Amino acid sequence: MSVIEPGVNNQRADIVAPDVRPRFASWRRTFHLLSRSPLTMLGLAIMLIVLFIMIFSPWLVPHDPNAISLTDRLQAPSSGHWFGTDEVGRDLFSRVLIGSQQSVAAGLAVVIIAGSIGSLLGCFSGVVGGLVDALIMRCMDIMLSVPSLVLTMALAAALGPSLFNAMLAIAVVRIPFYVRLARGQTLMLRHQAYMQATRTFGASRWHLITWHVLRNVMPPLVVQASLDIGTSILMAATLGFIGLGAQQPTAEWGAMVSNGRNYILDQWWYSAFPGVAILITATGFNLFGDGLRDLLDPKSRGR
Repeated sequence: MSVIEPGVNNQRADIVAPDVRPRFASWRRTFHLLSRSPLTMLGLAIMLIVLFIMIFSPWLVPHDPNAISLTDRLQAPSSGHWFGTDEVGRDLFSRVLIGSQQSVAAGLAVVIIAGSIGSLLGCFSGVVGGLVDALIMRCMDIMLSVPSLVLTMALAAALGPSLFNAMLAIAVVRIPFYVRLARGQTLMLRHQAYMQATRTFGASRWHLITWHVLRNVMPPLVVQASLDIGTSILMAATLGFIGLGAQQPTAEWGAMVSNGRNYILDQWWYSAFPGVAILITATGFNLFGDGLRDLLDPKSRGR
């Protein structure tokens, strides 16, 4: 009687399948939990639409956003210009679409810069402890003692009016929030058994931070980042409104609202449509961030 030995293909199927199916089930369960909240799904839909517009806006604009036509200046919304025109005849619909590349990208860049630096600094402070921890946290406390908007305006004014400098100023101001959050999570993990065992086997501090601490503190940091995107977009628009952000002829929502305030009584559309774009975008990211926070919170998920 011959013995049938399992083939190589069957062995690979047995190995791969158990890894793929749980991942698919996990993503499906995550989407199911998010879909239980209509506001979260609304925020997700808005976020995806905004990101789609940001990426494909150069191919979606019906007119050149910087083309000047003085004969068409300050026209009301019509079939030719859906959002009307500005003081030099530029199509506002095209400028609002292309402006998403500046405003939304600024918010994303701020979160990436502040989140990366703040998370690493907070984890390092919690792992090292002692004098280094005290020095880092006192610096963060000094920055948090000044109102965020005031400090952001001061840094942006010192660096000079531009969108890049505005992003740097906002990122610097948002770093302490990530440092405090990452440090607090690190202190809770510091005395766990696996952390003590890793130190016993001679692991370096960098290994502890990158392989053990960051992976465990990532969920609250992701929630903080998702909520900060909307705040960063609003702060970038605020700096653009007061003239410390993007400069002409760059299409940026805050700067467009600022330019349109001189015509707000008669040409309401100039400031209204960029302002609505800021409102919808910030609301969408905040709604999704709230839903993500509830998903990662065991108490909220239980309810």
